[in-house]
Amino acid sequence: MAVDELQAIIQRCQILEEADFSGEDFNLFQVAGQKCLEDGYAAQLLEVVQNEKNKVIIKNMGWNLICPLVRCILVYKQEDDNRKHCLKILDLLVQLCNAKELFLGLLEQIEQISGEQVCKTVMLLLQPLQTVLFKLQNKKAYSVGLSLAVIMNQLTPLPVPYTKQQIQEDKLGLCQCCNAVVDFAKPFVNEVVKNVEKSSECNDTELKEELLKFCMKSLKYPLLTAQLDQLESIEEHPFRRFATEIIDILWDMRELIQLVFSHHKGKSLSWENEEFADMEQKNSADSLACLSYLMFVQYFGFDYFPMVFSPSYLLQCNMAHIEVLLKRTEESVLSKGLDLFESTLLRMEDDSLLHQYLEFSNFITVPQNLVKVMTLCPIEHLRKKSLNILQLFINKFDAEGKYTLFRCLLKTSNHAGVEGYVIKNIKDQIHLALMVGDNSWFTGHHLVSLLDLVLLLPDGAETDLLQNSDRIMASLNLLRYLMIKDSEYDNRTGIWNMLAKIEQNFLKPLHVGLNMSKAHYEAEIKNKKENRRDSNSLNTICSLTVSGEKMPAMTPEMQLQVLRSALFTFDLIESVLARVEELIEVKIKAV
Repeated sequence: MAVDELQAIIQRCQILEEADFSGEDFNLFQVAGQKCLEDGYAAQLLEVVQNEKNKVIIKNMGWNLICPLVRCILVYKQEDDNRKHCLKILDLLVQLCNAKELFLGLLEQIEQISGEQVCKTVMLLLQPLQTVLFKLQNKKAYSVGLSLAVIMNQLTPLPVPYTKQQIQEDKLGLCQCCNAVVDFAKPFVNEVVKNVEKSSECNDTELKEELLKFCMKSLKYPLLTAQLDQLESIEEHPFRRFATEIIDILWDMRELIQLVFSHHKGKSLSWENEEFADMEQKNSADSLACLSYLMFVQYFGFDYFPMVFSPSYLLQCNMAHIEVLLKRTEESVLSKGLDLFESTLLRMEDDSLLHQYLEFSNFITVPQNLVKVMTLCPIEHLRKKSLNILQLFINKFDAEGKYTLFRCLLKTSNHAGVEGYVIKNIKDQIHLALMVGDNSWFTGHHLVSLLDLVLLLPDGAETDLLQNSDRIMASLNLLRYLMIKDSEYDNRTGIWNMLAKIEQNFLKPLHVGLNMSKAHYEAEIKNKKENRRDSNSLNTICSLTVSGEKMPAMTPEMQLQVLRSALFTFDLIESVLARVEELIEVKIKAV
């Protein structure tokens, strides 16, 4: 019987000195204790642990019971007496056992768990672990850091609840567990804060460093991917509470403002291995980006923030963080990047951002990343939002800044829709310049240089007109506008000196391209009609290639509709082209 076996090993060890305990004694005690727990004799094991005569035995061997104890506590139901006995045994072990061995036993148990048991086990062992850490005399800071690192490593693989329903259900207990972990860390934070308050420099720098690492990890997980907007019917949003606690810890340790303005140059570990160094830098960048989002979008800790910085400086500080977030593809992270970009831009007046800011590399790379979101992101509302933010970004620059940004986007976007959108913006700026009369960047020789990028076909007459239709239509509309609004006598835009070049690089190749494209598509339509007459069924599924891209499988009738739509686009381009040429001819005759 398990209890008899345990009593036998206890009686044997009671007559031995502490130094005489053998490895076999440890093994026999562990096996007998585990068997008692598994067979439902937790009450008898509790009596053994409570017996004063067994104090030395429990001090040396008790930590071996941690694993079976945890397993039984998780298995037994809340109201089960055996569970209550196991919890009492765990409390006694924390009081009686060697602190170092118990610390290692508790950490080992946390490291061994996975899946649905992670949060339950962590929450069960946080209080015992905290008590043991306060009993440790040596390497306390290291032990606190190791505990937090092991816990966060176990939590990180768990999916973060995102929707309101997921947060309310909290199936794996992650929301509750995260807040329990931050409560676990608070006494150690208070220890650091007391040292900070006693002197201008914290004496316990090691403990402060470990807690700072924990905060940085928490910013990356779970906060970077968590839904942090206030949700209806949730009185206290668990991740908002967690975020508030992390921000407060950073503020109390006098690290918050320093981190906000660190520009990725915050404290980082020195690694001889470059791969580890790169990984640590990336993790730091993610954490700092999340911190900026929390402060400037969700306003966590904003009361601590000094109101002395200009909106343009705040934008400059956040551009590196925005770039980090916009490079990610997860909706939860990407949306944070867009929100942070929008929030910093809305603080600024239109036309107030100096063109010199474009000398900072991320003022160029961020709009390029924004273009990728606009064109490649599969989530429609994020694509639409990115387009609105691009316009907001354009509006904030002075005239020279807009001019430089337009040139950059025309050269780098590689997307006809984006190029068409930029050309429309150029037209708006030209209109403003002609109305106001004090903008040299969108009139005269500066504009001529910009129009050289606009009024041309990328591949001459062989340009894919269907794929580039947005850009071509925008260019023709701009040219038509210039013909109407800028008199050949005033020639403020310089357009009338460019006619020969425009004819050579744009209008003539466009004529040739239109003729070739229309002939090709008309032949395709004729061919499809003949094939349809020869086919037995109108519903035969076929494939079709348009603008070099293979279309989804379609019936012949659907294919004909696509081909006719392409022809309609060519007719539209041709009609605007005819109007432009008519305007040019009339103006030249008038001269």
